Amino acid sequence: MRILSGIQSSGKIHLGNYFGALRQFISLQDEGESLFFIANHHALTSVRSAAEMRSLTLDVALDFLALGLDPRRAVLFRQSDIPEVPELFWYLSTVAPMGLLERAHSYKEKLARGFSPELGIFTYPVLMAADILLYGADVVPVGKDQVQHLEITRDLATKFNAAFVPGYDPKDPTGEATGAPRGVLKLPEARLEESTAVVPGTDNAKMSKSYKNTIDVFADDAAVKKQIMGIKTDSTPVEAPKDPAATPLLPLLRLFAAPGDLAELERTFREGGLGWGHYKVKLLELFHATLDPARARRRELTDDLGHVEAVLVDGARRARAIAAPIIDDVRRAVGTARPS
Repeated sequence: MRILSGIQSSGKIHLGNYFGALRQFISLQDEGESLFFIANHHALTSVRSAAEMRSLTLDVALDFLALGLDPRRAVLFRQSDIPEVPELFWYLSTVAPMGLLERAHSYKEKLARGFSPELGIFTYPVLMAADILLYGADVVPVGKDQVQHLEITRDLATKFNAAFVPGYDPKDPTGEATGAPRGVLKLPEARLEESTAVVPGTDNAKMSKSYKNTIDVFADDAAVKKQIMGIKTDSTPVEAPKDPAATPLLPLLRLFAAPGDLAELERTFREGGLGWGHYKVKLLELFHATLDPARARRRELTDDLGHVEAVLVDGARRARAIAAPIIDDVRRAVGTARPS
């Protein structure tokens, strides 16, 4: 089984990235051949400074390694180190229906929030499809908000295969049932961890760098405290029962708390008697108890950046070796392969 996913280098790693993705990545390292990439091409829709891009890309590499990604068991690499990705992006673009991309939730959501309707945002799902299909991934761990993009990936793979593989049967993509030709591009499956699929931000919307509502995993102690103590609440009196929907506090506590502690927290929410400040302090304590070991490892890694760069370079070499036969098949299918 080949597993693949990635994270944008568009800002600091936050709890949404950790619980929605990185924690899954680390647990998947022993389940199959795992590839994880830093999506710095995707990040160009919001990062417009070369120095900032280099810094953020290095930050994500440090974060991956500090949280337990082992380069001996998984491939870690920069998206920009793989020139075959934009090549496959173009091939997929030639079969991508406009209507399919216009229906993408992320595109509609960003427009609703005032983002400029630029081509990079519109074609985000096509680049994501290239990221996945280039390596023949079997499984893609995703958050709930990315499930539609994986469905688009499958749609684009099917459209490509139908357009360029004579006799391809979309109902039998592997050809095992009917003997039809196998598709050049494999259709991946999503893996969704429902309990942590969407992590709320400090304003109770989805936690996102774009929305500036994050709790950052590796920020300094003062910044983390400011983010947690600034979580949105309402004016419910201390003695009154608390509405879990009024604040992201209880969903965030559920991510960290042990079952026994969580039962008590939920009881006091229902019955009242404790103020919002109590729950914020508890969340801060649980944050440090869970993540301080990784925060310490990250400080150690910053003293050996040469090692981090070597991991990324080697990861790109390994990723390109996996991608090579697939992109060769794609080139032959579309007619751009060099004559042998």
